[in-house]
Amino acid sequence: MAQSLGSAGFLLASTVSPLVGAQLGGGPAWAGTPSALYQVGAAIAAYVWGLAMDRLGRRPTLAIGVGLGSLGALLASIAVARAAFPLFLAGVCCMGMAYSALQLGRFVAAEVSMPHRRARALSFVVFGGTVGAVLGALLAGPAGNLVRRHGFDELAGPYLASAVLLFLVSGLLLLWLRPEPRELAAAVGARHASRDAGDGAGARRLDEIARQPGARVAIATLVLAQAIMVMLMVITGVHMKGHAHALHDISFVIASHVVGMYALSVFSGRVTDARGPRIAIVSGSLILLLSCVLAPLSPRVVPLALSLFLLGWGWNLCYVAGSALLASQLRPAERARVQGLNDLLMGAASAAGALGSGVVFAAVGYRAMALASGAVSLLLLLMAHGFRDVTSESAPAR
Repeated sequence: MAQSLGSAGFLLASTVSPLVGAQLGGGPAWAGTPSALYQVGAAIAAYVWGLAMDRLGRRPTLAIGVGLGSLGALLASIAVARAAFPLFLAGVCCMGMAYSALQLGRFVAAEVSMPHRRARALSFVVFGGTVGAVLGALLAGPAGNLVRRHGFDELAGPYLASAVLLFLVSGLLLLWLRPEPRELAAAVGARHASRDAGDGAGARRLDEIARQPGARVAIATLVLAQAIMVMLMVITGVHMKGHAHALHDISFVIASHVVGMYALSVFSGRVTDARGPRIAIVSGSLILLLSCVLAPLSPRVVPLALSLFLLGWGWNLCYVAGSALLASQLRPAERARVQGLNDLLMGAASAAGALGSGVVFAAVGYRAMALASGAVSLLLLLMAHGFRDVTSESAPAR
């Protein structure tokens, strides 16, 4: 439920953030700036949320994190109405911090589940974003019309709706996420200690963890897939605006992308559990590459919606498989800290991709941006194909 409502709130913001960046910043070169600040916020906060989960617990950390996003969305809405670009960037940065908190919920689902069902449990939480995609797409237009009727810029409306949704998510987590997942995870870990390699031991140093091939492949997969997805997704709205598409058309294309990101999550989880992470990662990277090839072929709504759906689907396969693989490589005492660090790296890659996408688009256009994303997809494919031992790395956790 939290993932569904939260994804709707974040989708509302991500749909219009490049448009606001270009409008308030003074040109398309600024289109990626809000998304970059959003990802910077996510990167900065991810590791902090991971540490807080160990000290405060999973429930209060998630609730506080998402509550910060509600405040940020409200600030962003006010900033758009007043054409205050610095205040807007501060608001979206707070929203990025909230996004990183909510995304750690996938690892909470994994750690409270039996080892052989972790990928499916994780994918079920990610699947909640499908509802968010539909809900966000339905709310974007009405929210914009509502504020426009009161004399404000229609782009302020989605942020106001996002503030309400994230406030509800924060309350939902605080009141209903019981029992405390950290305690439940400890019980699951104790029960399956003999099947989860090293569960009974203490936390290792980061350099020790980094020497595990499975951990390296998992983190590289998550970071590269995130960068590919952000580079192409962020700039597509501006590309469509340049071809005179209305806000509802842009919202539809972005919504199709988010449906691709989440709707097939359960399938991704089953493939990962049944065939191993390597097969899922190779499949995901191939789909990402196909999406990058198709995206610049036509500026029409349907072809763009299809290519961005594939972009989301390929990302989902990599995201579920990479997250499950990483969880399988870690002991209970390491999970929150290392998973937070992983999401910090994902946020940093996303920030670089979002900022670079606006600059590349302004300089050489959408086709070049898609080709750059395709080159990174090919790198991910070669890396995943080269690690033949990924499946065996995850075996102790199943």
